[in-house]
Amino acid sequence: MGALRRLIQGRTLLLTICAAGIGGTFQFGYNLSVINAPTLYIQEFTNDTWRARTGRPLSDRLVLLVWSLIVSLYPLGGLFGALLAGPLAVMVGRKKSLLVNNILVVAAAALFGFSREAGSFEMIILGRLLMGVSAGVSMNIQPMYLGESAPKELRGAAAMTSAIFVALGIVMGQVVGLRELLGGPQVWPLLLASCLVPALFQLVILPLLPESPRYLLIDRGDTRACLAALQRLRGREDVTEELAELQEERTACQGLRARRPWELFQDPTLRRQVASLVVLGSAMELCGNDSCMVIERVGRRLLLMGGYSLMTFWGSVFTVALNLQSSIPWMSYLAMFCIFAFILSFGIGPAGVTGILATELFDQMARPAAYMICGALLWIMLFLVGLIYPFLMEGLSHFLYVPFLCVCVCGAIYTCFFLPETKGKTFLEISEELHRLNFSQHQSQGPLWRGAAEVIQSTEL
Repeated sequence: MGALRRLIQGRTLLLTICAAGIGGTFQFGYNLSVINAPTLYIQEFTNDTWRARTGRPLSDRLVLLVWSLIVSLYPLGGLFGALLAGPLAVMVGRKKSLLVNNILVVAAAALFGFSREAGSFEMIILGRLLMGVSAGVSMNIQPMYLGESAPKELRGAAAMTSAIFVALGIVMGQVVGLRELLGGPQVWPLLLASCLVPALFQLVILPLLPESPRYLLIDRGDTRACLAALQRLRGREDVTEELAELQEERTACQGLRARRPWELFQDPTLRRQVASLVVLGSAMELCGNDSCMVIERVGRRLLLMGGYSLMTFWGSVFTVALNLQSSIPWMSYLAMFCIFAFILSFGIGPAGVTGILATELFDQMARPAAYMICGALLWIMLFLVGLIYPFLMEGLSHFLYVPFLCVCVCGAIYTCFFLPETKGKTFLEISEELHRLNFSQHQSQGPLWRGAAEVIQSTEL
């Protein structure tokens, strides 16, 4: 309750979380689900448009191909956006990156809204690509911005709200897509264009809120702006100690530039961090909901291990129930319960905690590149799961969950043996601990941080 009280007292931080989330990962979840309601209407529109142009209708296979293109360009755009997020966060900052990102949303909303009047299904295809790029950018920059803006006691909770906004976006997309609202045959272009509303909210509110203090001090070297941002984000609290920690972190980053993604794989001081990001990022294939205050009480490792262990248990029970439901009638109810328990277990740990790893395991210079890797993994895994899942369902039948259970077991084992606890620690303390772990057998390597404080005028990827 103490963490919740601090979050409420820091009204500016709470408003920052809401503004970044509604125009950020909320859009990802919203556009992920809102496309489902007008499926038949868009397919009919595609066929009618082609008939008006050529005098001949499209075959069912070609209509399905166009629809598949509309759907699949969203994760493809997300991959491009994830690769764009790192350089954008370095060049213009975290907050401005989220604001600039809304240009893509406004353009996509215009394409959606006028597609039927223009008689162009290509406008829908392009709009989905732009929304995918926007989602890729926001999925990376939002947790980075919030993780750098929150105090260490709330860092996990603030960063984990990204998963909550994804879930809210999915639910809202389903509600708005009801036939009684915007899911009818005459208003489906407005349904697709409704993504403009969260973007406008962010464009109005976010400029009034501070930039990431870490970015202002470490990347820009602006101590006065950093102090002003800290004072606004922390409310009445004394920020002297936190400013001193940021100064220490700035000293540690002296003489360094922002890392490129491939450099993270080559640096032995980051091998544990990169391995954790790849292994646990790959294990998490979907986004879910969570209770933000639990992570600051229990810690990251326990939530991840517990979440993956529970998913393994419920997935195993689900597999047994599926195989016995033909002979034991009540097994179908058990299988349904296992599905909800599996999703809840996913939300308890992997859904929220995995998104924080890139924020906490990497320093200021490596963090943007780490988010590029994390974002690329997310979108690639979503694409691969969507591609492979129908074949797994056909080939494995009732044993469909077995490959996913193996992933859960691997995730729990890796977390237990290789992931350090980061709860309540500063970024510098985390980096020093990871450095000791990476070089536990090479004590002669010397300290990771060196050099005197200098202003880093600019960084590049």
